[in-house]
Parts: sequence; C-alpha cells; structure tokens
Amino acid sequence: KSFLDTDEEEAKKVKMAAPDLSMKQWMGYFGNVGKLSPIPKDMKFGEVPEGVLRLGGTFAVSGNEVLYQWSDRVPGDHPVIDDVISIATGTN
Repeated sequence: KSFLDTDEEEAKKVKMAAPDLSMKQWMGYFGNVGKLSPIPKDMKFGEVPEGVLRLGGTFAVSGNEVLYQWSDRVPGDHPVIDDVISIATGTN
C-alpha cells in the first residue's frame, strides 16, 4: 500500500515522536538513510522515490497460523513491540 492511499483521518490518529538521539546519532541515521535509499539517476528535483511511499507491516506467525498482523498507517507507524512479543510468545 502506498502512503498516498492512506485515509487522512486515519493518519491523524497516529501518535509519533522523534527518537531521543544525540547529534552524532542523527548524523549516522541520515548517513544510513542515504546509503539504504539511493536516489535513481533519472529522478528530477522534488520527486519522491516510490520506495519512500511504501508502507510496511509487522507479522507474528507460528507454522501456518498468523498470530498477529499490523499494517502501518503512515511511515514510521508501528505496533507496540512488547505487545507483539507477548502475542508471539503466548504470554499475553
């Protein structure tokens, strides 16, 4: 699913905060983003690479059974990791 397909009202429900990183950690982060998200040579200034618009998700599976499924609503949206681990390990 593309971020552009996300319902605006659904996107407003997402609560996000910037991670608590030092200046050095932020510089490392931006350096990694550049390496992991190369810009195509034919891309014009102001265009957004298609991969940036793709949303991801989180799954916990056991054999053929899906124990947990989460679809990101906007980039950076993710489930509470402790909840996923609890469900995946059966400690919920």
